[in-house]
Amino acid sequence: ADPGVSLMRELTAAGFSRQELEAADLVSSRSGRARDQFYNRVMFPIHDEQGRCIGFGGRVMGDAKPKYLNTRETSVFHKSKHLFAFDYAKESIAAKGYAIVSEGYMDVISMHEAGFTNTVAALGTALSLDHVKTLSRFAKTIVCMFDGDAAGQRAAERAVQFIDKTSAELRCVVLPDNQDPMEFLQAHPADELRPLLDAARPLMDFVFDK
Repeated sequence: ADPGVSLMRELTAAGFSRQELEAADLVSSRSGRARDQFYNRVMFPIHDEQGRCIGFGGRVMGDAKPKYLNTRETSVFHKSKHLFAFDYAKESIAAKGYAIVSEGYMDVISMHEAGFTNTVAALGTALSLDHVKTLSRFAKTIVCMFDGDAAGQRAAERAVQFIDKTSAELRCVVLPDNQDPMEFLQAHPADELRPLLDAARPLMDFVFDK
């Protein structure tokens, strides 16, 4: 059996039409042939605030491109509105009073495993005003964990535009040696991350200094 169409066959047998599968971005047509959109990838289900699955992120297993493939915009999935793991994190965000925003799915999972259960990620896009508004319903402070490279700097500069549009304080952290949260937590105990989060700088100060 061709594993590149196994999901399509399974869902077709369950009664879903080709049009429904394409509308959900689970199947795509390439050169006139319909095939699974996600194939040979580690899959991350993306949930809405109520915990309902609305899309997927898939990380490639080998060297194929793109490295990450997300569900495209559909009638239920809007990447500028939803945050990865928000359904898991929202109670912790409310209890702790602040949210941590990282960049990748594995970063979020590593943070939750280390006890930082108030962590979410934007879905392959820049932090948006809708993201900030969603988080500010639960958090007094939003701490962005940016990469230390040029892309991280651009992300910080984009996020500055929301400072006067939210009641939450925007702060940021850049981990040492340009590490992402997963890399940092693999090399350091979780207790060494806490003081870095406590020392998060106001986003405006960070951008001015850069």
